[in-house]
Amino acid sequence: MTLPLKSTADLSARLQELHARTRETPLFNPVFQLGLDLSRALEAGSTDLDALEALVEELECSGVEARAKRLQRLVAPVTPEANHSALSEALSATSDFEDFRKAWESPRLHAVFTAHPTFLLTPVQTAAVAEAASTDAPVTRSVCTPHSERPEITLDYEHGEVSKALANAQDARAQIVRDTLTHAASKWPDKWLDLDPLPFRFATWVGYDMDGRTDIKWYTSIRFRLSEKAERLRRFADDLAQIDADHEIVETLRAGSDHAARSAEDFAGDLSEPEALSQAANRLTYDHPDKLTSLAAIIERLENEARLAEDSEQAIALKTLASCMRADGLGMGHIHFRVNAKQLHNAIRSRLTDQPNLDLASKGAMAALRTLLARIEPMRTNFASLAIESSTAIRQFLAMAQILEHIDADTPIRMLIAECEQPSTILAALYFARAFGIEDMVDVSPLFETESALEHGGRFLDALCAEDQYRNYVRLRGRACIQTGFSDAGRFVGQIPASLAIERLQGRFAQAMAKNDLTDVAALIFNTHGESMGRGAHPGGFEERLTWPMSAWARDRFARSEIELEPEVSFQGGDGYLFFARPELALATLTRIACAPRHDPKAAKDPFYDRTDLSLDFYRAIRADQRRHLRSATYSRAVTAFGLGLLNSTGSRVSRRQSDISADRDMNLRQIRAIPHNSILQQLGYPVNVISGIGSAADGNYEDLASLIESSRRGRQLMGLARASNALASIKTVAAHGELFNSAYWASRPYRGTEPHLSAACETLAEFLTKDDRTGVYRRLASRLRVDALKFHRLLDLLPAESRDSERENTRRMIGAAQSVRLALMQHIFLKAVSVPVFSRANDVSREDVLEMVFSLRIDEALAQMRRAFPTHFPEPGDFAMDAPADYPDASSEGYAQIGRDFIDPIERAYALMLRLSVSIANQFGAHG
Repeated sequence: MTLPLKSTADLSARLQELHARTRETPLFNPVFQLGLDLSRALEAGSTDLDALEALVEELECSGVEARAKRLQRLVAPVTPEANHSALSEALSATSDFEDFRKAWESPRLHAVFTAHPTFLLTPVQTAAVAEAASTDAPVTRSVCTPHSERPEITLDYEHGEVSKALANAQDARAQIVRDTLTHAASKWPDKWLDLDPLPFRFATWVGYDMDGRTDIKWYTSIRFRLSEKAERLRRFADDLAQIDADHEIVETLRAGSDHAARSAEDFAGDLSEPEALSQAANRLTYDHPDKLTSLAAIIERLENEARLAEDSEQAIALKTLASCMRADGLGMGHIHFRVNAKQLHNAIRSRLTDQPNLDLASKGAMAALRTLLARIEPMRTNFASLAIESSTAIRQFLAMAQILEHIDADTPIRMLIAECEQPSTILAALYFARAFGIEDMVDVSPLFETESALEHGGRFLDALCAEDQYRNYVRLRGRACIQTGFSDAGRFVGQIPASLAIERLQGRFAQAMAKNDLTDVAALIFNTHGESMGRGAHPGGFEERLTWPMSAWARDRFARSEIELEPEVSFQGGDGYLFFARPELALATLTRIACAPRHDPKAAKDPFYDRTDLSLDFYRAIRADQRRHLRSATYSRAVTAFGLGLLNSTGSRVSRRQSDISADRDMNLRQIRAIPHNSILQQLGYPVNVISGIGSAADGNYEDLASLIESSRRGRQLMGLARASNALASIKTVAAHGELFNSAYWASRPYRGTEPHLSAACETLAEFLTKDDRTGVYRRLASRLRVDALKFHRLLDLLPAESRDSERENTRRMIGAAQSVRLALMQHIFLKAVSVPVFSRANDVSREDVLEMVFSLRIDEALAQMRRAFPTHFPEPGDFAMDAPADYPDASSEGYAQIGRDFIDPIERAYALMLRLSVSIANQFGAHG
């Protein structure tokens, strides 16, 4: 070793030195070699876990700083003054009042705050990132590393975090509304009072999403909605008190807040017993004078008072508050319930008593459902109906009915249907909405995310829009709603082909609506994506972020048919909430969105859509490459080789199904949800679902494709996403993980007496791993990725070069350093695990099983078995008050305590450091998963 390795600067310099050696030895792996350098130092005693922890702390701070800089870059400028100026410029772009009114009275965006498992950072780290992004404050080591304070991510924790994010979003929107009204009052003093700005709507599905979950009770959803109502009414009261402290409605709002809070407490306990539920329900349904179920009268009064106000500042404040009430209703935002199509199918079959085995994909099913819809009469329901109902899907409709009747009668509710691939599923949902009398307040929205749904979605929408029952329903609601998802689509189709497939589906939706005379209703399209490149968020800034999931071409399809478009996106979990972690960030985020162009017809005229001979083949070839990976046992084994052991727990939703030890080897990718899948790719070093396939798709047609991409805004956007991902990727890192399981490596490591103290452990590892498949798996995957990458870079060489800033190079080095330190820690864990004595008091503990747990990074389970095998506390003769003397046994637990100190405790500490490095790597990528 030529350099000391005591700081990240040392690691970075050593990596550069090692990279130079790849010119003479192409197969040389700098990342693995640096990991070996650190491992040798650790095992020789020239460094220790304390010193490695110091390196981990530096890498953590580097990751937090990178996260803050990325956030700041995406939303800049951040200062309130700069955003006030930017908004003023956008407001001044329209000189005609009616045009201005049309532009600002309909939402620029619907934003949905979801709770996908991305709560990676501790609260202190989140605050540090937000402060640094807002104020350029330095990130100190004291805030980078408080890992003992990582909270348990429960559903209640997630709900608390979404409420904080929504509160900051609401305040930022109020500022934008206030600026809009102030501008209008100045420019159109005789007309501005007729303006009702509504630049954003907010929603959440935290606590209402039942797709893939069984841990959310129906009364949990009721409690959350009541607590949201209490908080929003309190905030409304505080806002009105700032305008007029003596206003009588202040007390009305506060009393309503207190009433909702008491009801939320009633629904916080276990309501499985009839008596407990009856008491809670009756207190909620009682016509109490403080119970508010509508803000309509209050909004009307505030609007009237604004018209009569002599002070324009007070009039603006009153109208701003009325606008916020109109936007949110009696909650922190709108709510989205979500169920799976299968749950709806099971529910509707109970109504098809004459044809219980009817194929719901058949025309006969559509006819049967039409008949059911035509005959159904609304039924009254109460909370006992909810308690008795066993079907998850029906229960959600019953819960919506109770919310609309007893909590908030003004605010419509979305019903999202996952894995919805048949028009009959929508009719089934309409049946239950009509059956419970809420058809006029529920927006049923199918989700298109699977490969099959995206491929056949156009025909689905054609058939659905041709249905009289559906057309009548969407006219009643004033909008037709669909949802397109980028998580599972990005995982199973690949992010770039998924985006293009979703774009085509959106165009087919516009076509189906126009063909079936539905141009008189709006099209609400919810594009659910996350903050990472693997989940559909473009890293190029907010304008790119908005046009990536819904391109100018797709928007133009609706504009041509004169269909009003209501775009909607999600901000997912801890990653997405960062944009709203502070008031300054929330205002900057919403200002970037408000100032972005809504629709540019010129941008829709893109050669990418004219040269379908190139672009369509490009799409198909990338999709085929992604499909080969998904169907490949090599790819599946590589992604699942460590299970979820590289990841921290980041949400209340389970990341994978349970399986036994042997099942890890054959784990199917579908057992891992989309976000953990993408996160594992980040941790392994290469976002396969973003980059892979582009090079192979260009093979043989480089010049023509490069010319098309260079001349096409959409093409440049596609390549921008891939380039940003490639700038963080390392195929050498993927290969390095496989070398951990290379029997020849372990057999050769102490060769020629270099590390004689490791000879026994290395020999045991070499023997145990002779039949392990993971070295070959990672080598094969790395080879496939390398061949594709060579072609990808050949395409990039024909495109205008991107500037390579020092920050990007530093990011790559920090990721490489983190990977190397983690590889050293993994080797330390392996060596300690095989050095644990074979003897055990617990004879049913298999050493082979424990080692397999370790190699699959099921460390917590392995540690539990080791501690069971080598307990440090067990009964001794002195614990018993025996009259008769005894000489046996005379052994103490000291021997086992030493095993704990020398082997078990170091494994636990090394693994904790590994997980901290996983956070650092995710921060360098900019998101978890």
